[in-house]
Amino acid sequence: MREHLPILVIIVPLLTALAVPLAARVKRILAWYLTLISTAVSCGLSFDLLLTVMRTGKVSYWLSGWEPPWGIEYAVDYLNAFVLCIVTCLGFLVAVYARRSVEHEVEEHRTGVFYATYLLFVTGLAGIVITGDIFNLYVFLEICSLAGYALIAVGRKREALVASYNYLILGSLGAIFVLLGTGYLYMVTGSLNMADLAARLPALYHSKVVQTAFAFFVIGLGIKVALFPLHTWLPNAYTYAPSAVSAIMAATGTKVAAYAFIRVMFTVFGTDFVIYRIHTTQILLVLSVVAILAGSVLAIAQTNIKKMLAYSSISQVGYIVLGIALLTPTGIKGSLLHILNHALMKGCLFLVVGAVVYRTGLTSIEDFKGLGKKMPVSMAAFTVAALSMIGVPLTVGFVSKWYLVLAAIETGLWPVVAVLLLSSLLMAVYFWRVIDNLYFVPAVEPAPELRPSSASHSSNPHEVRDAPALMLWPTVISAALCVIFGIIPFLPLAVAEKAVSILLR
Repeated sequence: MREHLPILVIIVPLLTALAVPLAARVKRILAWYLTLISTAVSCGLSFDLLLTVMRTGKVSYWLSGWEPPWGIEYAVDYLNAFVLCIVTCLGFLVAVYARRSVEHEVEEHRTGVFYATYLLFVTGLAGIVITGDIFNLYVFLEICSLAGYALIAVGRKREALVASYNYLILGSLGAIFVLLGTGYLYMVTGSLNMADLAARLPALYHSKVVQTAFAFFVIGLGIKVALFPLHTWLPNAYTYAPSAVSAIMAATGTKVAAYAFIRVMFTVFGTDFVIYRIHTTQILLVLSVVAILAGSVLAIAQTNIKKMLAYSSISQVGYIVLGIALLTPTGIKGSLLHILNHALMKGCLFLVVGAVVYRTGLTSIEDFKGLGKKMPVSMAAFTVAALSMIGVPLTVGFVSKWYLVLAAIETGLWPVVAVLLLSSLLMAVYFWRVIDNLYFVPAVEPAPELRPSSASHSSNPHEVRDAPALMLWPTVISAALCVIFGIIPFLPLAVAEKAVSILLR
């Protein structure tokens, strides 16, 4: 059975997605149970796969026994095993959280479809990460994107439909660019296997077709990763989607796109092409710096907590791309660590906001006044994740920022060091507004007739208290990991170092 781990990670959620709507017709709660079991199994398989890679090295799985490059290959090394564990682990935590959140934010008759679509989204993410075939990457990218459009649109608010439509338009453009890049590579090499492409392309670096294909991949995946100024789909998508959807998309969506960006750039085209033929790193360096500053400034200007976190994500994407653009082992290590760290931090923050929406129905930063006493555990988790975002020592955010600063110093880019420090100060500004409201500003109780109807989830209609256990535990676990990996970072760092050695060899 262990030799089939790569395909089982995909098959389990995919087949469960087909069964969930049928189970929901029998009893709606069965849809959640199946989703929970499926994501838990995928998470366990992913960690087993990572351990297998650590013991035996790269794992290659040939679908239907067809030898690559003719057949589709699932190739698992330190890099994608690392990202796969992040995706499936967060997918499981959000599935636990989703039961109460979905009951509140999604119409009852749509819950079966919601969970089926959620599993397709997780399937798409896992497929992007694990495949060794570049056309297969496009297929899974489309599965993930189509599921994402539907998950955003399923919310009760009208704005969710508009956000989903905007994401559909821009996401489709991104997918078209990726498909064109794939077609151009196939035209000049006759191959779609990533390892085979890596062997064939060096002799074709001079080809305008190859250079155009690379440009298409950069633009297409740049849209998917929400790299400034290709980010315009992201703020409204995160803001108006149901809370569980915002959490899973913010924690994993752009991170998997960043993984695909790294994989295509370093594994398929290679560092020689990127450095000496295209000079992409200079462009990415400028865009990442602009993204870091613009995302932080725009986040300060927001009054809606979800939109503030969404613009913050644009800034954090800049951190990931910055490490790639610096093109040193230390910088890429910082990028890979930030994929994990931002997934934990931003996932935790959106989970807390979802708990606030569940208890109060409110998303304005001003409405967070006094919630530190009313929802102490949730707000403690928010504070930990916020401090981690700022980069306070002993949190995961500090670790990845430290490596990015070191990489900037190694390359002599002192202005980049200044940008990183300034961005942390800007983050302190917009997160302090929330923390100040939580703990230092007394709550203003609205008149009874103005209280949100969603407060009826409490035993007392006018009482606001901490989130239910199913929503609280995933939040606390993600906040705890922000501290644990900040204190003992050598666990993910060891895997990231192996991944960097593979990328830059």
